Amino acid sequence: MTQRLHLVFGGELVDPTRNTFKNVEDIHIVGIFPDYATAFNAWKSEAQRTVDNAHMRYFIAHLHRLRDEETAASATEELG
Repeated sequence: MTQRLHLVFGGELVDPTRNTFKNVEDIHIVGIFPDYATAFNAWKSEAQRTVDNAHMRYFIAHLHRLRDEETAASATEELG
């Protein structure tokens, strides 16, 4: 069975209309989750916690899309 890992992270943006973080060192890593539903619940919790700050945004990254399990080496492995 293939795992569908998801990363939830967020932080303060320079401008709320763009996805540029004010300070990359202050990015909040919420965690890595085994499925989208769990990641969505974590994202929703953090988004609601920071709702009063228009510059705060949280995102869900689909980590499973970074690796193709069917090929011998993914593009990211070939960079190293």
